[in-house]
Order: sequence, then C-alpha cells, then structure tokens
Amino acid sequence: MRKASTPLISFLLLLLSVLAFAQQVADTVYNPIISNPVYAKAQGPIVLIDEAHGDFHTLSGRYKPFARLLEKDGYVVRASAEPFTTDQLRTGKILVIANALHPDNQQRWTLPTPSAFTETEIEVVNDWVKEGGSLFLIADHMPFPGAAEALAASFGFKFYNGFAMKKGGGKDIFSIGKGLSESVLTNGRNKTETVTSLQSFTGQAFEIPKGAQPIITLNATYQVLMPQTAWEFSKDTPAISGESLVQGAYMNYGKGRVVIFGEAAMFTAQLQGKAKAGMNQQSANQNFQFLLNVMHWLDGILE
Repeated sequence: MRKASTPLISFLLLLLSVLAFAQQVADTVYNPIISNPVYAKAQGPIVLIDEAHGDFHTLSGRYKPFARLLEKDGYVVRASAEPFTTDQLRTGKILVIANALHPDNQQRWTLPTPSAFTETEIEVVNDWVKEGGSLFLIADHMPFPGAAEALAASFGFKFYNGFAMKKGGGKDIFSIGKGLSESVLTNGRNKTETVTSLQSFTGQAFEIPKGAQPIITLNATYQVLMPQTAWEFSKDTPAISGESLVQGAYMNYGKGRVVIFGEAAMFTAQLQGKAKAGMNQQSANQNFQFLLNVMHWLDGILE
C-alpha cells in the first residue's frame, strides 16, 4: 500500500479538527431561570452580534443560547451582518464579536492568520467605544486571536495566537482567590447575582494594558502553546508560561466600556454529540449569571 505523504496527513488532521469544531451545535434545550430580569421583555437596549466577519459564533448558530439568555433579561438582540461603520454601530448600545475569522482561514486553521477587520473598521469601532459604545470582544484559541489581534491592540491588549492549556490537563475552573478576581462583574447587583466560580474551555491568554482589570488570571500551571496549525502540537511547538497572563478583562475606554475574553464556549451552551460544552455543564453553572453581570456592566447598570 502506498503511504500517505506527511503534508497530506497534516492536511487531513487539520480537516478533521475543523470538521469536529463544525459539529458543535447550540444546545437549544438549555434554558436557565432569570429570577429578576433587568428589563421587561424587549424593553432593553439593542445588542448587536457580529456576523459580517466569518464569525464562528453567531446569533442564529452557536451563540443562540447566548442571545436567548440576553432576551430573557429584556435585551433586544440583533445580527450585525454588514462591515462596521459609524452609522451601523450607532444602531446598538453593545457590540458582541465572537470568534471572527478572515476568509483565508475559514477552512484552514493554519498560519498566517490575517485580521478579520479592515484598518478602517478597527478605527470606527475604537472611535465608537470612545464616544460611549460598549464592546464585548471574544477571541478563542488559535486561529481566532490572530484574526482579532489588531482590533484588540487598538485598545492596548496583546493577544497570543495560541492555546492556553493546563499542564497535565483537567478542567479550567477558576474561583475567587484562585484565578478569579472579585469585582463588580462577580458581585452583580446583589447577593443573588454573586459569582464565585467560572469555567472556561481552553481558549487563549493575553496581556492587558494599564487601566484594565483582570477577571481570570492564569498561573504557572498553564502554558500557551503556539502551533503552526490548530491542534497540532509537538515537542518543538513554541510555548510560553501562562503565569500572569489573563483570559478575561474589563476596562473603561473614553466614554465607553470594553470587556475582552479569550474563550467563547463559556458564554453559550453547545453540544458535540451528547457531550455538553459551555454554560450547560454542571461545573459551569455560574457562567450564565456572570454573562448577565458582564452585560449589565457594559450597559452601565453596574458601576
């Protein structure tokens, strides 16, 4: 039998990993109870979820549980299907970008990973936030940090285009004093909204600028692996320590607000076969309240 070439094997492995991720679907049964919605139904501000930049998570797709949760809290959630312009962004109060990806990387999760946004769009988003808009930017593991790197850098954040992974494996669960920082985002409006534990699902890690506050901080038990191709690791894969790198942060920016996270599944509920990933996991049962707290802070309800 003729042996497959190394490049062919690498391509097939990459294809299988992309297909496996593509098989992740929204868990439409997931339906947590919100005991005290912040707004009456459809009376809250408009939240725009980006769908114009090859986003892996969209309103009608894998972020449907994200959108449904916000709608139960009274927000109006709409898809943003056009390139970013000042007029378009002014139609909403909060912009959510979840795993944008350049067209070149839609089927090839390999380097290079160009920006998903034009320089003009980055300037427009940055100016919109300065003038009072709120941005929730989510960029998961490689290749997504590469696609959002320039946008994040415009706010002073440095992304690492890799995988933040715990040495030896295990769940990524953070509690107060153990990676999770107590803040307005964990305290919520009252004690019933207090969050003491969060779970993420791999993702990336990044550096934050002066003025930003960490939410999840990694330690030396983590490393950031930066492969040439997603999910292909070897002894020669470049790596840096995860110590003091961050997986979630928030800050005021001009008149606006920014929340940045390096993991996307933690804010939705997904299924891959029968396996659950996200807010629908029992060990992540506080994630949904944290998401609501994030939105309340971006909305200006929490100070």
